Amino acid sequence: MAEHEEPLPPTPSPKKGGGAGSTPPPFLGEGVGGGGCLSAFRASDGYSFYLRHYPPTGVPRARLVFVHGIRSHGGWYTRSCAAFAEAGFDVYFLDRRGSGLNTAYRGDTPSFRRLIDDVAQLVQHLRVEHAKLPVFVCGISWGGKLAVALPYRCPQLVDGLVLLCPGLVPKVSPSLPQRARIAVARVSRPWKFFPIPLNEPDLFTASPEWQRYIDTDPHGLREATARFLFSSFSLDIYLKRAAKRVTVPTFLALAEHDRIIDNARTVAFVARFSKTPEMVTYPGTHHTLEFERADHPWLGDVVRWIESRV
Repeated sequence: MAEHEEPLPPTPSPKKGGGAGSTPPPFLGEGVGGGGCLSAFRASDGYSFYLRHYPPTGVPRARLVFVHGIRSHGGWYTRSCAAFAEAGFDVYFLDRRGSGLNTAYRGDTPSFRRLIDDVAQLVQHLRVEHAKLPVFVCGISWGGKLAVALPYRCPQLVDGLVLLCPGLVPKVSPSLPQRARIAVARVSRPWKFFPIPLNEPDLFTASPEWQRYIDTDPHGLREATARFLFSSFSLDIYLKRAAKRVTVPTFLALAEHDRIIDNARTVAFVARFSKTPEMVTYPGTHHTLEFERADHPWLGDVVRWIESRV
């Protein structure tokens, strides 16, 4: 996919009354499968996000906030979200700004700190109701970067992390010449688009059915701006400081045949956390655990780990 340019404004235009503690836009009421509903949330800079909510079965025991990868969105994970809700958790899945159902400023971000703040403001907003309900942030793939950065930027905001094949140490990245072009464009033409180097569906799963789903997905992100990609590089540097500030319990799930992240180096990275994470590597699996068989044990393991902490 060739690089191209699109004239994007530098940042979203703020809207009055759009703070993290303000009331989000009206509930949209659209079903998203598995008992979930679609609503919206407005960040402090005025950007409105689509948000999937899966109400729990019975009285909630904990709240789960999911953060997806660079390529994916909340629509990939309806099956597991429905299962977590059935297990008694109040589940929220936010499509990252410029991705998934969010068409404004597609593939762009003002900075990586803005992306962390988006998650933090949603959690702060949710804590207004049932303030004592434990909150676990679940970072999937690239979203694992934001999850790990959150306790550093906003200490004591969450009660635990679930990292599902997190993109802390990726195997796949832009080539060195392309990284140089991204760095130059970030200064002169930050809105210039570059392909995300994850456009082969077989990187995510060995299932032909799910590969077809990824390949034809109309909401998947295939390109990102120089500003976004440079922010991702900068976030990697930020995470080196953030790792030692992770003081909350952490569950790390890895896939044996992951072609996107480096499992050994990821284990070494999370070993720097203040509390030793619980780690599981699932034999025979690939990067997106969601696309493994429906009865795969990874989901039950996450449920049991969270239950042991609430």
